[in-house]
Amino acid sequence: MLALQLPRSADPLRILTVGAHADDIEIGAGGTLLALAQRGHLQVRSLVLTGTPERRAEAQDAAREFLPGADVVIDLHDLPESRLPAVWADVKDILEGVARSWTPDIIFAPSVEDAHQDHRVVGEIVPTVFRDSLYLAYETPKWDGDLRRPGTYIPLSAEIAHRKVELLHKCFPSQHPRHWWDDEVFLGLARIRGVECRQSYAEAFTCSKCTITPV
Repeated sequence: MLALQLPRSADPLRILTVGAHADDIEIGAGGTLLALAQRGHLQVRSLVLTGTPERRAEAQDAAREFLPGADVVIDLHDLPESRLPAVWADVKDILEGVARSWTPDIIFAPSVEDAHQDHRVVGEIVPTVFRDSLYLAYETPKWDGDLRRPGTYIPLSAEIAHRKVELLHKCFPSQHPRHWWDDEVFLGLARIRGVECRQSYAEAFTCSKCTITPV
């Protein structure tokens, strides 16, 4: 397994996070965001495409809780949940609008192979809009059983893994009644991904293209 480190730079690391729903980003990449926040020197744009006023408020709170100290711009929309295929052009327009003013170094967004139709639409459009950014597609456990074999891992300390779960509970009270919303689901997946990369915990991503430049 080849381990690569993010280079240090005088310029801030520019990150775009995209979620079809209010909690997607934090479920899929919340531990990674907490770890990057500890690294510091971040500029982040957080984009969430659907949600009721209650859910958008949760997304706003979560973006700040998971990125303490970062320069965060939060971009919330109210497209119809579970209907993004029907408003494909609107999703495309929103992402293109971001691209006109923001060139991220790294994008965290859903995978085109995700079983949820809203996630798939985002995963389909992101690489057509952002062609020069590293796109890491996160995974979200769900009823559909669509977890795949990832190829990219970001290790998490035990402290960060448990902090992620703590913040998920704190930031998304509307999701507490869901049968899958519990510590065992979130920590269990992180532990399995940690085993796969010889760490205690990890979050896993798929990456269709990555350029390695020898120094």
